[in-house]
Amino acid sequence: MLEKLLKKNFPELRLFTDRRYSELTSFGVGSAPVPLLAEPETPGQLCELLKFLHRKNVPVFILGAGTNVVGSDTPFDGVVIRASGSYFAHISVNDNCINCGAYTKLPMLCTAAAKAGLTGLAPLSGIPGSVGGAIRMNAGANGAEISDFVKSVRGFRADGSEWQAYGKDIEWLYRGNSIPHDVFITDIIFELQPGDRETEEKAIAEEREKRRLREPSGHSAGCAFRNVSPNEPAGKLIDLCGLRGLRIGDLEVSSKHANYLVNTGRATEKDYIDMVRILRRAVSEKYGFYLTNEIVPVNPATNTAIENDTPTPVINVLYGGNSSEREISLQSGSCIAKSLRNAGFKVNLTDIRECAVTQEMRESDVVYPVLHGGFGEDGRLQNELEKAELRFVGSGSVASALVMDKLASKRLLDAIQLPTAPWASVTKTNRDFPSRLHFPVMVKAPCEGSTVGIVKVNSIEEWNDALDEVFKFADELLVEEFISGVEISIPIINATVLDAVEIVSPGGFYDWDAKYVYAKGQTEYFCPPKNLTPEVVKVAQDYALKFYHAARCRDILRVDFIVTADGTPYMLEGNNLPGNTEHSLVPMAAKHAGISLEKMTSTMVYAAMKRSGKPESGGGTGVEKLSFNAAMIMAARWLFRFSLLMCAYLLLKAAFASGIDNPVSWPLLTGGIFLIICETVFIWFKYLEKK
Repeated sequence: MLEKLLKKNFPELRLFTDRRYSELTSFGVGSAPVPLLAEPETPGQLCELLKFLHRKNVPVFILGAGTNVVGSDTPFDGVVIRASGSYFAHISVNDNCINCGAYTKLPMLCTAAAKAGLTGLAPLSGIPGSVGGAIRMNAGANGAEISDFVKSVRGFRADGSEWQAYGKDIEWLYRGNSIPHDVFITDIIFELQPGDRETEEKAIAEEREKRRLREPSGHSAGCAFRNVSPNEPAGKLIDLCGLRGLRIGDLEVSSKHANYLVNTGRATEKDYIDMVRILRRAVSEKYGFYLTNEIVPVNPATNTAIENDTPTPVINVLYGGNSSEREISLQSGSCIAKSLRNAGFKVNLTDIRECAVTQEMRESDVVYPVLHGGFGEDGRLQNELEKAELRFVGSGSVASALVMDKLASKRLLDAIQLPTAPWASVTKTNRDFPSRLHFPVMVKAPCEGSTVGIVKVNSIEEWNDALDEVFKFADELLVEEFISGVEISIPIINATVLDAVEIVSPGGFYDWDAKYVYAKGQTEYFCPPKNLTPEVVKVAQDYALKFYHAARCRDILRVDFIVTADGTPYMLEGNNLPGNTEHSLVPMAAKHAGISLEKMTSTMVYAAMKRSGKPESGGGTGVEKLSFNAAMIMAARWLFRFSLLMCAYLLLKAAFASGIDNPVSWPLLTGGIFLIICETVFIWFKYLEKK
């Protein structure tokens, strides 16, 4: 019926029935024939065909060169469209731009560009398939991606409406992009750089030869899975699981490259599903990654069957917030989301602006806060997640509050006797410079990060102006003596200490400019540190780990130090949700240790999944025992002082009652006077605290 309708409405349209997947795809997998294949020859014909099928609610599968497609064992209930006419394979050159149709073979495009004296595409020249498919998958090789050269893309939506976008406006992902799934790409314009023709043609020939030697022969669809990271390519993971050469029916894991599945005869869709199930299950069990298919199935149920076998955890990454560090959080959250997607997790990225548990959080397996400063880092959000009994990455509410609060951290450091700069606090009602400190000092808002709310004060003349500036962020401020030395930062991931990163700031102070702007010059980072001995770094690492455990942190912490000339590491502060941008210190140290961001983030997700979601015993992390609740201490002090005064009163009363001449009265009188003297000592201590 559908065939007759199409012939009636599109008499010039090329229609084919009962074509086989062995003819249409390089993989040749799928035992059922293709009931109806349509091959429009012009954009106008394609547009009208899409409109017609959309009105009739007929499913459509868009087929390019068929190099990464797996067929079906059941007939596709719709129309397979392949725009293989001459228009869709055209190539034209205009100055530094090259225009081509979506059905143009990518190797042919690379050759045509080289002949025109345009360079850049050589790294991609060994990739088979059409340009449209390469755009859809954001094909890449040898450190280059096709998106690097895209100027614009045109096509049609499923309803026949026109669609176009500039390359710069498309979000390009690893083996994907933001182009809507229902877009049928028809035309692409690439912008390339002029260069030497012979050099480019030689590079193309070398790349094709390398690929020929590297890739297995036979019927395949190219790489079966996306690589997790440069450290964890899919083929290596499959190989390390001992599955190289595995065979199911006529489908085999290539013995030459384990990320290639080779059809040695008449492999079926069922063979493919069973094979991919085994590979994904093995890699997820051993390495915690969920391999993402690169091969596109004709049958939508294929991926569902594979996914249901090894369900992928859903992670809700929270970023943004409303603190002064919002923009950095947006960058960090995007990097985290990208790494988790590369690791195969399903990720929902949420720009959260208020401290509340949402339905999206409740429906996720793990919540992953990447919020710098404000309610996302000071324990308030963590407290809400704990009350909702949700699993989340990072420290609990009490530990988060302590680490975020520089004053509370200082008290903990003093309690566990770790070296830290001499410090005091000032308030809006007590602005006097602490007499026991010496200039220069650093004045810090206790609960800000990314060096927000920090001012260096060199003299008493600068004191009040500095306070006015920093009091904008808090009512009580930390004042600590400035310590000169080598600045290092030590990351801790799942209680494992990474190597330190030495920070050399152009202005001598690792402030906002040194971190993100570089107006004063480029900040230098050295991992491992170049100006410290391994022995000194080891001491700092030990201190960092002690603080991590004493504060009852978990999953991730970054601890900052200044190491003085005598080799003493003075701890400055901790950061329980450190940055994860391209310039951030934790990913830098992890990379040095051979840990990809994908591995780092996924291990923290699994650590969170092991937890119950409920607050730890005692209603928190237990850190409150070390953080010295001020109200309880004050109450205990007054109770003790009252007890001493009562004892003094009773002793003096007994002494006078027994008479001054009585020898027994003198010890009583002496004891009473001593206790009164103790009260004057308490008053003196209180005076010193205020100073």
